[in-house]
Amino acid sequence: MTHPSTTVVEDASDRVALILSADHLFTIGRIRSTSLGAVEKHAHRSHAAFIKVFRDRDDLIVAVLDYRHAAWNKHLADAIAVSQDPRDKILAIFTYLETWFAEPTFHGCAFVNAYAELGPEIPWVADYAARHKHVFIDLVTRLALEAGLPESAGTSIALLAEGAQVTAALTRTIAPAREARSAAAMLIALYQSGQAPTDFSL
Repeated sequence: MTHPSTTVVEDASDRVALILSADHLFTIGRIRSTSLGAVEKHAHRSHAAFIKVFRDRDDLIVAVLDYRHAAWNKHLADAIAVSQDPRDKILAIFTYLETWFAEPTFHGCAFVNAYAELGPEIPWVADYAARHKHVFIDLVTRLALEAGLPESAGTSIALLAEGAQVTAALTRTIAPAREARSAAAMLIALYQSGQAPTDFSL
């Protein structure tokens, strides 16, 4: 999820330029501490241009989250499209994560970051972050079912990917993607061998 260069921003429409600039500034800093003036300056747009395309600051934040959600889904779709076997599609998600974690602009999941900063006080941010995560869990669960795995395996594998994102952001290394991929592969193999436990009650 690389960020656009200044040249790309200058050539974009007002709305797109402001979204890309806000996304960049929110990613390297914090949403609260990023002023509209800073976004407009980075986008080389006036405040008059801003109010033509956004109602207010919250409207811009929603647009950035929409952009991030769409970008994430596209990256995942591209990653899994190269494989036919649903098991390989699942593992391709972790291969993509490794590539993403290696980018200098990686600062963790935008939705986890937005929730951590704003979610406890702004319900709609928390709701958006939850919806984003559910879409991802649904995707991995669907692939797991297509691979002949139980629904619970899909949820578990999705959580491996979620944990890898948080850990990579904190440790600044790509290792969590590789380790989570190995864990996912072992989980898939266990279920396919029939050796995975089915009763987790104490």
